[in-house]
Amino acid sequence: MTIESQLRRLGLFDARVPRYTSYPTAPHFAGGVGPELYAEWIGAIPAGASISLYLHVPFCRRLCWFCACRTQGTSSDEPVRAYARVLKAEIALLKRHLAPGVRLSRLHWGGGTPTLMPPDMMRDLADTIFDAVPLAEGGEFSVEIDPNEIDAARLDALAASGMNRASVGVQDFDPEIQKTIGREQSYELTRDVAEMIRARGIASLNADILYGLPFQSPQRISDSVQKLLSLSPDRVALYGYAHVPWMSRRQQMIPSDSMPTPQERLDLFETARKLFVWDGYDEVGIDHFARPSDGLARAAKAGTLRRNFQGYTDDTAPVLVGLGASSISRFPQGYAQNAPATAAYTKAIRDGAFSTHRGHVFRGEDLMRARIIEALMCDFRVDRDEILSGHAVTPERLDALFASAAAAFPGMVQHDRDGLAILPQGRPLTRMVARAFDAYDQTKAQHSAAI
Repeated sequence: MTIESQLRRLGLFDARVPRYTSYPTAPHFAGGVGPELYAEWIGAIPAGASISLYLHVPFCRRLCWFCACRTQGTSSDEPVRAYARVLKAEIALLKRHLAPGVRLSRLHWGGGTPTLMPPDMMRDLADTIFDAVPLAEGGEFSVEIDPNEIDAARLDALAASGMNRASVGVQDFDPEIQKTIGREQSYELTRDVAEMIRARGIASLNADILYGLPFQSPQRISDSVQKLLSLSPDRVALYGYAHVPWMSRRQQMIPSDSMPTPQERLDLFETARKLFVWDGYDEVGIDHFARPSDGLARAAKAGTLRRNFQGYTDDTAPVLVGLGASSISRFPQGYAQNAPATAAYTKAIRDGAFSTHRGHVFRGEDLMRARIIEALMCDFRVDRDEILSGHAVTPERLDALFASAAAAFPGMVQHDRDGLAILPQGRPLTRMVARAFDAYDQTKAQHSAAI
């Protein structure tokens, strides 16, 4: 029996499973976590601690059809300026609740399109953040950059504000595919932006590329990957395009009959994966690649790789604070999400309160299962002794959980006295193996394809 036929028999080509950037996943967040509890969690961060911060800018000049993020279009700067004023008020509120000496290990601006902000707004926002929570020595300030929405003045502002890692969205360089997904962006433009970034001393460059797009073929993705490799990014995220037109109305612009089959998606992923490996990148987790000198590759080798709402990270800070509409924060106590609608978020902050809308308080086996799932997603293995020493679980209970998962994926998952490991041939099943440790009702949400 071939590996592909084994994967098919185990349900890889039919399954829809979470991406497990959190546990429990966001569809299971509920009421009960509000502004008061959020403020209490912020206040519990120890003095002098390191935290991460994510800032969400939910605006775009154009709405790409493939994107399922919560964003809104704007042709003028005024809505963005009004939103930035609210962000500054939220940062001031955060500062009032933080203990002295808290520092940032990571700051990330995402969206939407954070680079649609004019230079003065970028500098003002960065100054406000670093006044409230200074960047620690060796800290990282990264920004998602749309090559269609950036120029020299904005890059100068970001560099002057301390940006030391840039993340460029590519998706695919094929003109027909770009037109179909509503994201036209030439290779030449992307190359020029990458050169502009490096010319400003920003040495670390990330890139995102998608597989599973309409009209994609092995030849087309090979061409796009080779063009991307010519830009020498330090790390690459090779994400599977999630076609969910029932959730994202703009995806209805993309013809569903042009989508590759699940088997073809696996071929596309493998084609791209081999090219990255042949070019000297280390494989990191299920869908990232990094130069051996990059922090992500080093974390993967050292066993310190982590996973959060931005994907894989080498950041080990115990707290991630999300700023802006719909942003999610993670604390040792649980998750908290801001109001998703910009209007509701704005009203709460202007009224002098956090906009926390829902969340989840960790209970029962949540933290144990979260760590097992994270270890599988990051390392493809779970250390039995680590789980037993770090969580209130009996050896018998843990071994039973491991045995059940191994039995569900014969020949793909190995269970022994050291713990549980996904074998190399079983790595396409990683999200499905992780799901075996998910105690929450999976019928409540429609997730993306497993491959």
